[in-house]
Amino acid sequence: MALTLTSRRKRHKLAADAGLLVVAAAFCLPLAWVVLSAVDPEANLQVKAPDGVTFDNFDAILTQDITFTPLLNSLILCGGATLLTVVCAALAAYPLSRFRSRLNRPFLLTILFATSLPITAIMVPVYALFVQVDLIDTMQGTIFFFAASQLPFAIWLMKNFMDGVPKELEEAAWTDGASSFQSLIRIVLPLMGPGVSVVTVFSFVMMWGNFFVPFMLLLTPDQMPAAVSINEFFGNRGTVVYGQLAAFSIVYSTPVILLYVLVARRLGGGFALGGAVKG
Repeated sequence: MALTLTSRRKRHKLAADAGLLVVAAAFCLPLAWVVLSAVDPEANLQVKAPDGVTFDNFDAILTQDITFTPLLNSLILCGGATLLTVVCAALAAYPLSRFRSRLNRPFLLTILFATSLPITAIMVPVYALFVQVDLIDTMQGTIFFFAASQLPFAIWLMKNFMDGVPKELEEAAWTDGASSFQSLIRIVLPLMGPGVSVVTVFSFVMMWGNFFVPFMLLLTPDQMPAAVSINEFFGNRGTVVYGQLAAFSIVYSTPVILLYVLVARRLGGGFALGGAVKG
């Protein structure tokens, strides 16, 4: 009986491992195609080892018009919108976390509902509004809309992380004469560094890969971010320069990878409370 149970557990474990390998392959195959096609002089849709290694695809895309200007536009748009999102989310989450009110729960539910609204459903009225207030085809208008679209979920995340910081630490600061804003800046936010990092990375990644918003709100080609300019690699008659597309994809994903590497330590560090409320 024990042998049968052991063999059954082994079969279940093997089945689970096989399922995980299938899922891993589903994620790894597209990445393998991007890496291999970027150095393949005759790249196509097949995942295959290149007959010869070349960097001509990178030489073709590393120009001012194709890569550098769109990447700079993306950094300005996503960096500015991420900074605005994190600041506004922290200021909005603090009273929701620290002060009790009958309106807290309805407000949080409204925020949660706002996160489920599809961008395509609100772009028509947003476009009409931006035309009226003269924000269409402007970087600042796109930054504002990026921040507004990410703010509901950022507030929800920030509030949950802020709940993990003991209020007793702030009360000690208040006793020493600190204001609520000072306690937020000097105590709460430093202690919830991993939470701020999560909100920052999540907001930046969601904005970085957004094609529809800048495509609708920006009209001048010189202001288009990389998420929109990547569409130039797809021809009008189905012709695609796969090698250059793969090379551009690698360059395009580099800022996101660098951002994650920079904050990886904070993401895994946990809250640095260290028994501060004891004694």
